[in-house]
Amino acid sequence: MPQTPYYDSRDPECKSPFGALKTGEEATITLRLPKSMGACHPTLALQSAEGGEPINLPMALNRMERTCNVFGAVFAWHSPRIWFYHFELAGMDCHQTIMRGPDGKAVLGTGGGWQLTVYDARMQTPACLREGVIYQIFPDRFCNSGQPKQGVPEGRIFRDDWQGVPEWRPTPEGKVLNNDYFGGDLAGVAQKLDYLVSLGVSCIYLNPIFEAHSNHRYNTADYLKIDPMLGNEEDFATLCATAREKGIAVILDGVFSHTGSDSVYFNREGRYGEGGAYRDKASPYYDWFRFYDWPDGYESWWGFYTLPNVEEQSSGYLEFIAGEGGVAEKWLRLGASGYRLDVADELPDVFLDALYARVKAHSPDCAVIGEVWEDASNKVSYGYRRRYLLGAQMDSVMNYPFKDALLWYIRHGGGEGLLGAIMTVLENYPPPVISALMNSLSTHDTMRAITALGGEPLGNHDRAWQRDHHTLTQEQYWRGRHLFALASIVQFGLPGIPCIYYGDEAGMSGYKDPFNRACYPWGQEDTGLRDFIGILGRVRAEHRIFATAEFLPVTFSDEVCSFVRRSEDGQTAILFAVNRSDREQALLLPEGFGEARVLAIYGKYKGGALSPLSGVVLLCRK
Repeated sequence: MPQTPYYDSRDPECKSPFGALKTGEEATITLRLPKSMGACHPTLALQSAEGGEPINLPMALNRMERTCNVFGAVFAWHSPRIWFYHFELAGMDCHQTIMRGPDGKAVLGTGGGWQLTVYDARMQTPACLREGVIYQIFPDRFCNSGQPKQGVPEGRIFRDDWQGVPEWRPTPEGKVLNNDYFGGDLAGVAQKLDYLVSLGVSCIYLNPIFEAHSNHRYNTADYLKIDPMLGNEEDFATLCATAREKGIAVILDGVFSHTGSDSVYFNREGRYGEGGAYRDKASPYYDWFRFYDWPDGYESWWGFYTLPNVEEQSSGYLEFIAGEGGVAEKWLRLGASGYRLDVADELPDVFLDALYARVKAHSPDCAVIGEVWEDASNKVSYGYRRRYLLGAQMDSVMNYPFKDALLWYIRHGGGEGLLGAIMTVLENYPPPVISALMNSLSTHDTMRAITALGGEPLGNHDRAWQRDHHTLTQEQYWRGRHLFALASIVQFGLPGIPCIYYGDEAGMSGYKDPFNRACYPWGQEDTGLRDFIGILGRVRAEHRIFATAEFLPVTFSDEVCSFVRRSEDGQTAILFAVNRSDREQALLLPEGFGEARVLAIYGKYKGGALSPLSGVVLLCRK
């Protein structure tokens, strides 16, 4: 035994059960102290993330072993809350503190505390996120149905070069207008539903579709109207109904922290007559915004004057969005299965509470997913600890911690870092949240994964450089393509639900906005890559264990990443393994996998060894 205290919250001998607790569920905490430390009396010290008086639980001596004394305590809590804990030692021979070290294990003296998440026992994963694959679509760039566009507002430039590079240059006045449109629409999405079925897609996440005067539509002009370039309410309802018949749910992007200045509500540009908060203090929308010197002095999202911040706690705005018959309910009634909340950490608790309650009142199986880039279980936003994942605000989040760690690992190595990132999420997040995590490799806000993995690092290069390097060299593309396929094998096996950013599966490349938002290359896809991603999608569709399957690490080295997902009954186990190196690597095969059935191969796998830049998915049944 070590001659220092031993505690590791991920060791079942130290903490049981692993990870977050349901309300009322007991955790057994066990600490080992070497006898060489003398007569020590440990206390389990817990501090609520909400503040208040700490709780100190004396730990009982459970048993004496040859070289150490084993102490234990049991802790449970009745309401959702985040706790941080450590150990205090007292006695004639010792007055010390045991904290969490950088590797998560006990150290004497300085360090952090261990996190213990207690979530609402009634929390359940929405049906639309329990299995399958999410597919994210930037509506203007996915598929143009060819239907005429009716009632399109002025000021838009229609592009007829579907494979062209999105406009990136500012106007002579320095403005970036984002007003070039390629004509993708909701009817086009409906036309491609069978294609999405072939990828195993069970949920579509649509970037904003409400009327807005930019191609990204994050500057909402009218929450109650589909943007005319995309179609109308009937097109939306038809898409949702047809998708549902094929087993696909549709989730919308809820952009509720700000509107566009060019909107019914603010109307700075005057497109909507003389009303609006900017033009009339008597406007019913005036108290939705934060003026400090009306009309031109107002708070805006990250300083963009075209995106005025809203006051989400305004009774009028709160009722308009989350009230009975409001915006959220309108689109749910028309067929949506929930919302992804843009910049969720800028939405106050009162708004998140009300929106979540409204969505769940419509149907418990509808989802609320938050955009949070950090560990969402303990996020501090604007000076206070958030409670996103405790059971009353969100079902899940976009899982950027997995994305960042996985892409770094596949390109650079560092297996311990990847495993650490995975285990931190699995330890801190409630199991219902984990099963519904949106695991992406690319999004509309980040580089395309193939570019991130195979292209020259972005660094501080400007948009002109990004345009010049929008198309990768042949060598860069194939390197990125191989690495992307390996990253996808890991992505499709990890806890959560994989999310494909439209066109990644077809080999699309591109640096940051707007180059990551080009049009889907229909007829020019990398069909080999697309078909391989389809195989991974079918693995998830045919083996319905992933919502509750245990995650068992096998190898996390610089060369090989492998792990097993095992069903609750222990009868089915699936091994995901990749070799990111340029040399053949022998796999460490868990018991039973010697004669396992191959579900998917990228590259070459033979005799228990993976060729360079290769990966495999193996099935073992008892």
